[in-house]
Amino acid sequence: MKTVQISLNSIDKVKSFVNEVTKYDAEFDLVSGRYVIDAKSIMGIFSLDLSKPIDLNIHSESQVEEILDKLAPFIVE
Repeated sequence: MKTVQISLNSIDKVKSFVNEVTKYDAEFDLVSGRYVIDAKSIMGIFSLDLSKPIDLNIHSESQVEEILDKLAPFIVE
């Protein structure tokens, strides 16, 4: 599992993020405080506080580098 912080501070960013993660068979979780949401769920994402960065857990062994390249615009260093 790989964890990165992402920022989804606009509706357009949320839509394009969900479009990217749904292309993969891997499981993605967004963690904000004590809440864990399926990252492929737009409604779930909008239930989180999007004003600050959120942890993204990527549950994949083989495609991690490819996924990180695709999600680079959302990743906060």
